[in-house]
Amino acid sequence: MAVIVKNNVFILETKNTHYVLGVDDYGYNHHLHWGKKCNADDYFVEKIGDENSNHTMLDEFKQEYTFFGSTVYRECDLKVEFSDKCREINVKYLGYEAEDNLLKLHFADNHYPLEITLNYQIFDGLDIISRWITLKNTGSESIVAERLFCAEFSFPSVKPYTFKNTNGAWGGEFLQTSNVLDGGSLVFESRKGISSHTNSPYFIAHQNADEKSGDVYFGAFAYSGNFKVSASRDLYGITRTSIGFNDFDFEYCLKGGETFESPKVFCGLTQGFGEMSRQMNKFAVDYVFPKQFNDKPLPVLYNSWEAVWFDVNSENQSALAKLAADMGVELFVMDDGWFSKRNDDHAGLGDWFVNKDKFPNGLGDLIKNVNDLGMDFGIWVEPEMVNADSDLFRAHPDWAYHYDTRMASELRNQLVLNMTRRDVQEYIFNLLDDLLSNNNIKYIKWDMNRPLSETGAENLDYPKMIWYLHTKAVYDIVDRLKEKHPEVAFESCASGGGRSDIGALQHYDQVWTSDNTDAIDRMVIQKGFSMLRPLKAMRAWVTDIEGINKPASLDFRFNIAMQGALGIGGNLTKYSSGDLEICKKNIALYKKIRSLVQFGNLYRILDIDEDEVLMNQYVNDDKTKSVVFIAANGTRFYKKRIPLRFDGLDKDKCYTFEFDGEIIVKSGAYLMEVGISAHIRGVNYNRILILEEK
Repeated sequence: MAVIVKNNVFILETKNTHYVLGVDDYGYNHHLHWGKKCNADDYFVEKIGDENSNHTMLDEFKQEYTFFGSTVYRECDLKVEFSDKCREINVKYLGYEAEDNLLKLHFADNHYPLEITLNYQIFDGLDIISRWITLKNTGSESIVAERLFCAEFSFPSVKPYTFKNTNGAWGGEFLQTSNVLDGGSLVFESRKGISSHTNSPYFIAHQNADEKSGDVYFGAFAYSGNFKVSASRDLYGITRTSIGFNDFDFEYCLKGGETFESPKVFCGLTQGFGEMSRQMNKFAVDYVFPKQFNDKPLPVLYNSWEAVWFDVNSENQSALAKLAADMGVELFVMDDGWFSKRNDDHAGLGDWFVNKDKFPNGLGDLIKNVNDLGMDFGIWVEPEMVNADSDLFRAHPDWAYHYDTRMASELRNQLVLNMTRRDVQEYIFNLLDDLLSNNNIKYIKWDMNRPLSETGAENLDYPKMIWYLHTKAVYDIVDRLKEKHPEVAFESCASGGGRSDIGALQHYDQVWTSDNTDAIDRMVIQKGFSMLRPLKAMRAWVTDIEGINKPASLDFRFNIAMQGALGIGGNLTKYSSGDLEICKKNIALYKKIRSLVQFGNLYRILDIDEDEVLMNQYVNDDKTKSVVFIAANGTRFYKKRIPLRFDGLDKDKCYTFEFDGEIIVKSGAYLMEVGISAHIRGVNYNRILILEEK
């Protein structure tokens, strides 16, 4: 891995690829190559002139970053307004810095006090590159950006690319889509203040790639707010993609002397979707997650929400905790309903004080009971929200986003606090700090159950900055809490998977995948999640929600949930002794394999929609151990035996495992090329195979 510089040509050498850019004699930045490695001396910046008066060179050549102005008529990445109302940027090249795995290219406007730095970082052993920009106002007057993308990408082939993204909703997150872009533009975006229920803040571009083969170009925006991914293909057959802040209702004011560093885009080129997912999982563990828990397996948790809903008290929580501990649960989490006058979703948000009717002695007795059972204690909060029926709102109605001339929309009977205000931020931090300081709490589930609306913020001179400043405030509060309470793990939840992007995982240790815990649906949801999100972070619960017309056995539900970070969410008081034993058995099994699942290399072998069978395999780095999950909930027609071929193994090693009561000993080559046959029929088919080197 290296950064190679030759005559204003800059080569980022990753494990298997070259990413090459350059600067010409006029100071324009050029994208030169993204693909297999070539001779470094062969790269050069090609001179291009205008095609004609309607098709200019600035529209034709590939750029690393495109500034608004001059004869650029295609999508641009940065558009600002200077103090005299000029909106064009015209830059000169200042030079570069190259040190170890980091490259910085410095530019400045020819007239105005704006400096722009294009930043790149590579990582040993991976084909992933981090990209971001830095803006600096070296003058005294403010500069206001109205478009601010963080990276631009150009792809090598003139043939159309297919773009994969998601098109989901609450309860159906991460449903994959594919769009062939043969002309015009594609846009994937969020405008709700969060990132992930519908489209995802990433691009995946390919031409006939599959799990194992084909060039796959990808980039994930590490940001949890409004984003935009804009892809286009022009008359020259050039396909470009820009990714960054959504310019819907956006502005950023850079005051005199200020510097702004954008969120990062993690991009790469791999062979096949499977390798893309494996590299991103490893990358997240090594470079994205907060360091307190990045290399530690996540515990098995129990969450009491579906057992009691809002009707929580010390007695019923302690009873559930006893059942959970007997099953082998390691972390007991109390959900909504523990604070203020919180008996339903109409009141209490904002008043983060223990409900004395439910917990006369505070949380101490319950936490002690949980700890005495050998489990850590966790709790649910929704700090960004407030109910109109709350002491906080009655005291500070101006603390919610609002316009005096508009009626506030109370989605889920709640309003959104103005997180851009310093007093609001301090209020939230101090309450949560007190909660953690005065109680032995080891886990916070941070929820956000509605998007922003009526986004008035009279405290801001530039009110359209709220979208960015809100997200930044959430990050800052979590970071401050983690610094003061490093033993506490944080989970990001936003009405399911609404804030589960790679940016959230720079601050949170895990994410809630979806409020939909139906195992049949989860097979599809979890596959979409796994594409560019790390499986270590993917919380997956076993609950009593089986689906109205698609029941699934308890073992089947465990099979699906164990393919991420396992949690339990059912009403254990209604479980039979046999059900509790099934839970205990599966939790014990999960503890044996969770390092493989959370840190291993995922191979998606069979797809439930395409193949009627789900087959996922996780393999450790030295290929000595593997776990395989197989599940189907009803195959069509009268299928007899289905061949199951494994993946990710060492062809020269010999593996042993048990399958349907038979001990199988075969070479890795045989298992991958020939495989075994399985009689998969009926409902609730599920098998978990543990392969070990013999």
